Amino acid sequence: MKKYILYSLFTAITLNSCTGDFEEMNVDPNNLTEVGKREMPFMFAKAQSSSALNRSFYQTVQNLGADLYSQYFALTSTSFATDRYVLTPDWQRRFWTVVYVDTAPQLKSILENADPNSGEQALANILWVYAFHRLTDHFGPIPYFDAAEPQDVIPYDSMDKIYDDFFKRLDTAVTDLKGLSSGTTVFKGYEIMYDGNVDNWIRFANTLRLRLALRISNIDPDRAKTEAEAAVASGVLTDNSQNAFLQKVQSGNDTNGLAQVAAWNEFAMSSTIASYLKGYEDPRLSVYFQPSIKTGEYNSIRNGLSPTSLGESRNTPSYNSNVGTYWAVKKEDNTFSPNLTASFHIMCCAEAYFLRAEGALNGWNMDGTAKELYEEGIRKSFEQWEIENSADEYINSSKLPVAPGDSDSSPAVSTTPVKWAQSINQQREQIGTQKWLAIFPNGMEAWTEYRRSGYPVMYPVVQSDNSLLPQGTFINRLPYPLTEQANNAEELEKGRKLLGGPDDVTTKLWWDID
Repeated sequence: MKKYILYSLFTAITLNSCTGDFEEMNVDPNNLTEVGKREMPFMFAKAQSSSALNRSFYQTVQNLGADLYSQYFALTSTSFATDRYVLTPDWQRRFWTVVYVDTAPQLKSILENADPNSGEQALANILWVYAFHRLTDHFGPIPYFDAAEPQDVIPYDSMDKIYDDFFKRLDTAVTDLKGLSSGTTVFKGYEIMYDGNVDNWIRFANTLRLRLALRISNIDPDRAKTEAEAAVASGVLTDNSQNAFLQKVQSGNDTNGLAQVAAWNEFAMSSTIASYLKGYEDPRLSVYFQPSIKTGEYNSIRNGLSPTSLGESRNTPSYNSNVGTYWAVKKEDNTFSPNLTASFHIMCCAEAYFLRAEGALNGWNMDGTAKELYEEGIRKSFEQWEIENSADEYINSSKLPVAPGDSDSSPAVSTTPVKWAQSINQQREQIGTQKWLAIFPNGMEAWTEYRRSGYPVMYPVVQSDNSLLPQGTFINRLPYPLTEQANNAEELEKGRKLLGGPDDVTTKLWWDID
């Protein structure tokens, strides 16, 4: 694994950004020996776009993986088998390319060349944590502390040490941002999430810290409490005006990846989410999905259908519900037009409220009761999607999930209501379920949180074609890329020992304990 700094810098400079023409710089990458203030904004925007998966990587890295494992979607296409837990080994490599080639070198250069304790360093540290937390939560121990260093062999690091560094970086970044003069912006005109708004970056960093604190709440509850309370005290996302959305553009690869794959119409609403949305009479159903082309109704299928079942007319794409019109719009010929410029959702304030609600159940100081924070999370989600229906009516509903009406005659997936329950165990399930609904379509975070918390309750896949995952079990992680065996074999073996189990889909990650 090498530090592709010249390649990465050239890519950053020539990328056609939604906020500036990188090609105007007219820089010869062969003569580029240092990074200055002129180059940093372009490099940061490149890292932002890459870290969240642009069109080139979204399908194979997320849509055919975590989006299915989180059971937001189920495959209607027979071209792929990942819904039945059959992995394509080369796809694991693509996620590593996203982080180690297209993101980390740019951020490393900024961290090495920006002024100490500057806003530029702070934003680079926050984005570094964002990119790497998604990677380690997929695989486990990864090359981390020496990432983007100019060396061929990079050692693996354990997840506990990686998470410790996450918290330190976020704490330092927020401290540095709060030390800037009032009105200061960072990378304004180039930064594609908040356009350099420091206050919003502080809230994003603190909410990311809160997310990671809950992630370790079972394995290290004392550290989790400390980090969570510090994050809330410092200020997390509380309003939809602070939501972290990445701007997207029509040209090049910097488009909305989900919108692109939605236009191909190869997946549909999963019966798991259909059971919840239909049973709760959740008005977000018509936002998250659109009616079937064939029936005009909201139809779903189970995850893991066999090729034979997928060939049945009831399970074809035209019979089932594609993702909502925010991402793709049905045309007169019944194909779909992608909304490539739709902003890509990184993190929304509703998630922060549900994280705080769970923290409050843990006895942490989250500036509110669990019930208050849970209910406000629902309100914020409705507000985010401009739902006109009263959120309070939904919050006080005793309606339950229902049979989704799929070809497998599946029963209701769960029996938990929306209305705040009396038992703590059911309250935890309610928080996990409503958070899962609110963060749609963030399949990466949803799959990770399902592994960590066990919520929401999901259907098992109908058929597993992976002998390591018999029917009724769920996938726990992705194996390391084959390229690591070829290029970093000695360190890979050390990483596998840190994993604490076989390098396959069954081994649970460090924070994933019962």
